[in-house]
Amino acid sequence: MSVYCYPAGHERPELSRRDTSPTRTPTWLTRRGRTLIMLLAVATLVFATALLCLPSTSPADGRHDTPSSPIPVEVQAPVIPARAVPRLDELPTATTFSTLAGAPADVNGDQAPSGEIVHPDRAVPVYSQPGGTAIAVLPTQQVSSDTWVPVIADEPGWVQVLLPSRPNSSTGWLSTQDGSLAIAQTPFRIVVDRAQFRLSLYRDDALIGSWTVGIGKPQAPTPAGRTFVLASIQDSHQSFSPVILPLGIHSASHETFGGGPGTTGIHGWPSPAVFGQPSSDGCIRVPADALHVLATDVPLGSPVLIT
Repeated sequence: MSVYCYPAGHERPELSRRDTSPTRTPTWLTRRGRTLIMLLAVATLVFATALLCLPSTSPADGRHDTPSSPIPVEVQAPVIPARAVPRLDELPTATTFSTLAGAPADVNGDQAPSGEIVHPDRAVPVYSQPGGTAIAVLPTQQVSSDTWVPVIADEPGWVQVLLPSRPNSSTGWLSTQDGSLAIAQTPFRIVVDRAQFRLSLYRDDALIGSWTVGIGKPQAPTPAGRTFVLASIQDSHQSFSPVILPLGIHSASHETFGGGPGTTGIHGWPSPAVFGQPSSDGCIRVPADALHVLATDVPLGSPVLIT
């Protein structure tokens, strides 16, 4: 019970008439109301903190405080998935015997490839571009030799390679995403200077051999451009060379030659009189010691630059 004391001479004031039932808590003080207040308080605190983190503006010069420059982050290019190929047997085969009308042309034919070469462990589709249309099938073998082709460009999940088919300078893209390609590096590069009748062999950019050779006659010139050693064969039906090294390039004047597709090659010749002369139908005739080194040491797929 409360006791109220008043100064002498003062009457006790009348108490106003009001409801004397137990005091009811206002709506905004209920449990739900208190929860709402707490949420509003937290939101206010977050908003105030965000304002403190904003760059400040100096009223004197109007400049903003800027954070330090972010650390550059290397962004990896996305891998373009290979488009599904319905049936490989519906596509032409990329060999020295075929013509690929839809193959993109090599645009850097005067530059030697890097030396990276690839071999398909199984027949693989050749695409016009990464993720593009399949235009051919690259088989595991070429002219009884394993298929090795040089890489001339690459993108994440893809490599662009030189192809052995017509037209000359045909290229295509292979997917590296399914593990069907074996990748290697050849240190060798062959350069044929037609004007000087000279074949030079480089290993790791160091000249290790140079020979005077014979090239195509004016009416059947040795084609220019970058190509590669396609195969190594021994043909018992001829006696002019113990080994023939077909290249991934063709004669521009012969659609066929000797029953074949007019493939340009490197081979020997029994008479030395042809060296230093435009004497062949497009092939490169080399001395016996040069042929031995090329056939023994230079791997398939090694780049050849004909200038």
